[in-house]
Formats: sequence, C-alpha cells, structure tokens
Amino acid sequence: MSWNWQTPDWPNFKWDRSRMAAAEEQFLVGAGVVIGTAKHLGEDERNQLLVEVMSGEALTTSEMEGEILNRASVQSSIQRQLGLAADKRRATPAEQGIAEMMVDLFRSSAEPLSNEMLYRWHRMVASGRRDLIDIGRYRTGKEPMQVISGRIGAQKVHFEAPPSKRVPSEMKRFIAWFNQTVPQGALPLPAITKAGIAHLYFESIHPFEDGNGRIGRALAEKAMAQSFGQPLLVALATTILAHQKSYYEALEKANKQMDVSAWLTWFADIALEAQRRTITQVEFLIPRQSCWTACAATSMTGSRRRFCESSGKARKGSRAE
Repeated sequence: MSWNWQTPDWPNFKWDRSRMAAAEEQFLVGAGVVIGTAKHLGEDERNQLLVEVMSGEALTTSEMEGEILNRASVQSSIQRQLGLAADKRRATPAEQGIAEMMVDLFRSSAEPLSNEMLYRWHRMVASGRRDLIDIGRYRTGKEPMQVISGRIGAQKVHFEAPPSKRVPSEMKRFIAWFNQTVPQGALPLPAITKAGIAHLYFESIHPFEDGNGRIGRALAEKAMAQSFGQPLLVALATTILAHQKSYYEALEKANKQMDVSAWLTWFADIALEAQRRTITQVEFLIPRQSCWTACAATSMTGSRRRFCESSGKARKGSRAE
C-alpha cells in the first residue's frame, strides 16, 4: 500500500476550490460575529470565555489521545498562565503541560511557525513523560512510525509515516508552506482550507515520537487565527471529539491520495460546527441587546446581519427550555 508522501506529487495537494467557497464565506461571517460580539463583553466575561474555550480544547484534545485530565486543574493552570486569579490546586505534569501549550498557542498566534515553536509545544505536551526518547525534537527512531490497531498478530496498519531520516527536510518544507500561506504570504489560502491542509500535512509527516495529534490540531487552530490576524477562539478539538470515529476514518482515507477535496469537505463541516459551539458560549455571556449593538457597531448587513439575527433567536429559544 502506498501513502500520500510516497506519491510523485507529494506534497502538492489538490482540491476542488469551488466546493469550499460557501463554507469559507460562512466561516468568515461567523468569525466576524464572534470577534464583534466578544468586544462587547466585560473583562471578567472575556477572561471567562477564554479560560472555558482553552480548557475545553485542552481536555478534549488530550482525551482523544487517551488522557483524561481534571477540568478544574487544567482551568486553574490556564488561569495562572494568563496571570488571572486562580486557586492553589496542584496539577499533574500532563495537565500543566497542555495548559501551557494552549496559552502559548493563543499568545503566539501571529508569530511565524518555526522548529523552535514546535519543539516548545512538544516539550509541553510530553511533560512528565519518561517513556519517550525524543522530547522537544523530531523523532530519530529507526523503526517505522505506524498508526496501528488490533491485537498482536492481527494488527491493521492505518498509516505509516516517512522514515525518521526524512523528517527534518519534510518539516523544513512544511514550515515554509505554512508561513507562505498566511494572508500576506506568497501563496495565501482561506482559513478552513489552510487549517484543514495544515492538519493533514502535519499528520502525514508525523514528526514526533508522540503528541502529533495534539500538536496537529493546535496547528489547525493557529492557521485559522492567522487568517484573521488575531487569536481566534474555536472549539475545534471539542467538536472533533464529538465526531472522533469519522475523524479517523477521514484522515485514513486522505493519507492515501493527493486529492484532499473529500477531507476538506469533512473538515469544513467540523470547523463550522466548532464555530457555532463557540458562538453559543459567547451568547450566554453577552446580553442579546448587546449582540445587536455589536451588529450595528460593525455595520453588519446581508448575510452577517441574518447570522446575528438567527443566533439571537437560537439563544432566546435555548433560554426558554
């Protein structure tokens, strides 16, 4: 079986751009609503939203890798990292590490991607691990890096990554692509398209001994934030966890070919659902009238105004339940 990185076209992904147009527009509208209404939150409410979204992402991205963390401990760690009031609750190395990565992701959203940033994130997600050889650096093992399932003797290989010796050159090319596809770059891509390809591209290389899923999902969120020039709160990992089975199925299909149209269509649905989850969180922190104030202040018309109106109706209905 051949993998995408073994094809002659690697890493020149292909996709049907017309299939992404409507989703990109909808995501742009939703981002405007989130950013506009969030500005009308008080400082306490903004901090509450930030901690809730970050901790939710930290918990769910870890859960997908089999780590069940304590919500209160993760929230307390995030609050301390942000300089907010927090209790003196002790956190495990895993809880502290993922909290540090989420805050670093938020604070460094505008910075170009680099090896050093990825190494830093890996040290955070691997905090407390004693079973790994390569921490804070790309993998060096000679054994094939495979994603497998099933009992011994009847295992299924879902994916095999490039050999370790290829990882430095593959990551050099990936980082260059990531930085060239920002809005001001030489090859700009819209938010969902960039995030979806970045996640698949990174997972296809699988550069670390462990922690690739968590870092790959963080990269998708970084890509979205860079598309809007500011940190962007999107419950991406939370939504992926809700569709975990189809997530792995979509990734497995995508890593065997260079046409990623189907993967991007799946990812777009997830990104839009994630955005709706975030909008719901914002709505419960901001009075409905303030949402309309935000709409008026940003001169929202057409599809943006309809989006705000539908969001307000949805919130009114949820409060009545």
